[in-house]
Amino acid sequence: MAYRFWCGECGFMTAWLSQSVGEQEQIEHYARHHPGIDPGGHVEMNRKDPQGGIGCLESLVIVIVLLILAASCHH
Repeated sequence: MAYRFWCGECGFMTAWLSQSVGEQEQIEHYARHHPGIDPGGHVEMNRKDPQGGIGCLESLVIVIVLLILAASCHH
C-alpha cells in the first residue's frame, strides 16, 4: 500500500510512498517551511500500490493455468 501525505499549512504533498518514508518527508517539509508547527494535514491511502506484488486472484489463475498445462502434457 502506498501513502501520500498532505501538509495542513500549504498545498505541499508527497509522492506515493511507503508510510515511513512519507512521514519522514512530511516531517522534513514542516521543519523547512513551517518551523515550530507540529506536522499536520491528512494522509491518502492508495490500495492499488503499483510497486506491490500480484494479488491472490492473479496467483490463483496462474496456478490453475499451470495445472491445466501440466495435465494436458501428461499424455
